[in-house]
Amino acid sequence: MIIKLSRYVYIFVLSLTIVSCSNKENVLSDDSLSTYLKSRVFETGAVITCAASAENANDVLVFYYAEIGASNIRLYESLDMEINPNEFLNYTIVEVEPTPFFNGYLGKFTRDIASEKWIIVTYELNNDVKVSNPIRTKQFTKPSIWSDAVNIDYTAALMPRFNWTNNAFGGNAIYFQVISDTEDNLLSGTYTFENEFQYYNTSNVVLNITTETPPNLLVGNLYKFTLMDVSEDNWVNTIIQKTFVAQ
Repeated sequence: MIIKLSRYVYIFVLSLTIVSCSNKENVLSDDSLSTYLKSRVFETGAVITCAASAENANDVLVFYYAEIGASNIRLYESLDMEINPNEFLNYTIVEVEPTPFFNGYLGKFTRDIASEKWIIVTYELNNDVKVSNPIRTKQFTKPSIWSDAVNIDYTAALMPRFNWTNNAFGGNAIYFQVISDTEDNLLSGTYTFENEFQYYNTSNVVLNITTETPPNLLVGNLYKFTLMDVSEDNWVNTIIQKTFVAQ
């Protein structure tokens, strides 16, 4: 499937974003993002990322989408939030490995962070460095809400329509939806500005990260719907997860 989107939407969504390893990693204070990018060709706003607070822990979950062939995926953090988030000198690498999310279709980091910070994700592709826009963590001032509050309309056979409360917790910029199977394989991954999505109808989709045509759902099989309500500074306001049976 070919991804189609306007130049405006492309720039906007690349600022978004969309987690599990040890929370004991040490921050390497002598390795700044500015040092890493020195004498390198790099592109800013080029990694789709977002972050959320965990459901039952104090961890910050950092999600990202990397293009095929990406390597050397890195996480950088500021010391605190009282910085210029666009100044790379303020970010230091965190020695932590990413882990697969949706069986590797996306990636994730998990961090136990004692204060709110700014975060940047980078990776290398074709000798260039791709750099995300800054993510503002809000694990204390606005922790992510985890819910299963979504309406599912089965009127169209095997094309369920999902609808949720618009901007329920304020600060919404875009919605990210994933349909996955019982083995956590991503079947479709899409972004909309509207608070609804139908599988597989892309009429209101503004960014489609699905690289192949999604398979037909099978009657009676169990699937999962995941939604992330993302703010302009790439923090996830709410995460909705709900299993459903295809009809």
